[in-house]
Amino acid sequence: MEILDQIDAFVWGPAMIVLLLGSHLFLTFRTRFIQRKLPEAIKLSFKKNDGEGDISPFGALATALAATIGTGSIVGVATAILAGGPGAIFWMWLTGVFGIATKYSEVFVAIKYRVKDHNGNMLGGAMYAWQRGFMKNGKTPWYARLGAVAFALFAAIAAIGTGSAVQASAMTGILTSSGIELESWIIGLVIVILVAVVIFGGVRIISDVCERLVPVMAIGYTLGCLIILILNWAYLWDAIVLIFECAFTAKAAFGGAVGSGIMVALQFGCARGLFSNESGLGSAPIIAAAAKTKNPAEQALIAMTGTFWSTVVICALTGIVLVSTMLAYPSIQEQILVDPSIFSGAQLASLAFSQIPFIGTPLLVLGMVAFSYSTILGWSYYGSRCITYLFGKHAIRPYQVVYVAAAFLGTLGIGDMVWTISDIGNALMAIPNIIMVLLLSGLIARETKYYVYDGNIDVEDEVPIPTVESK
Repeated sequence: MEILDQIDAFVWGPAMIVLLLGSHLFLTFRTRFIQRKLPEAIKLSFKKNDGEGDISPFGALATALAATIGTGSIVGVATAILAGGPGAIFWMWLTGVFGIATKYSEVFVAIKYRVKDHNGNMLGGAMYAWQRGFMKNGKTPWYARLGAVAFALFAAIAAIGTGSAVQASAMTGILTSSGIELESWIIGLVIVILVAVVIFGGVRIISDVCERLVPVMAIGYTLGCLIILILNWAYLWDAIVLIFECAFTAKAAFGGAVGSGIMVALQFGCARGLFSNESGLGSAPIIAAAAKTKNPAEQALIAMTGTFWSTVVICALTGIVLVSTMLAYPSIQEQILVDPSIFSGAQLASLAFSQIPFIGTPLLVLGMVAFSYSTILGWSYYGSRCITYLFGKHAIRPYQVVYVAAAFLGTLGIGDMVWTISDIGNALMAIPNIIMVLLLSGLIARETKYYVYDGNIDVEDEVPIPTVESK
């Protein structure tokens, strides 16, 4: 664990924070503050589209949200507070606000350079953008091939941790710490069955399940959080003030029970922010490329709303709920000080929510189970598409078996190690993705002006989508 922690600290050090936040800011200005188009983008999310693609625009968004609104939205927020203090919540939120432009940009190029297989199924993501976006005279240069392979390899590995083992581990932690007496292997077996029956059915089954599950779970969880905030009304302003104070000062929070320091808050806020909204990670563009859309900008606008919902809304709500509850119930702070070694994000979230009469624990348990399950489904698609790019369609089934097995292992108590490996994997897949998006930012800016700002959002992109050879 010590070696893994050192690697994690290195990849999420100042260089990564500068690359991530710098890219968010750069792409915000490059796209002329695309965030101001959020109202239009939300409307587009519910509009029927007859463009080329495999699934509906909302189905693609729901699947991406399913993969995004997971443990990062609850346990990840709690982990950020424990490690970086309440100030980490501010940096998570800010990462989400500016990350909207990055999500738009990465999805834009994924659709711009998507391809079809011989069955007509859409394939896309950073690997295909690298492969096609830098072609010269019909050939892909070596550095672009390297970028494509690096992204696909790191993403396939990260999916097993981020999408499978971490989610199952967090789900088990929430269930057991909430007083539900079930053996971990029984929980693991149930997860394996529920996941396998969906992911072996392909993208359309995954999309259908997520399209129905995501709106219900997100709305239900949001309403529950609002009820808790009403109950914590007397501490709400103090919680918000504490979050801002800890973001910009070395103020010790909760009597020194949790981490403090500006750089620590910034580091964990950015890391967990990326884990939460996945802007710059390159994951959401993989499913967005399968959406029915007339042009790249249309689905890119829809996709960027995912960052808004997952981080700007859900994570912010969770953070304020946790901080206000810790202020309202000082016993939580005392328990952390007595034995900080026993505390994980799952335990803190469980303890904080349990203080709320009647609805606290059921809300947390149902929210975590639904969020984690949907995340496992969404990331299974990402991993399968990346493994297909690397080794061909025949590698999908063996990969899915490993993916499901990782979920089972995640229930058996490898929590901290899995979170750390996932953090490392996320950073390594984000690097080639962000570099690719920055290199293509000129094209993104030009075509965004045409489609979005010149009023051509309904114009169909008539460039034919090429068919690739199946391995």
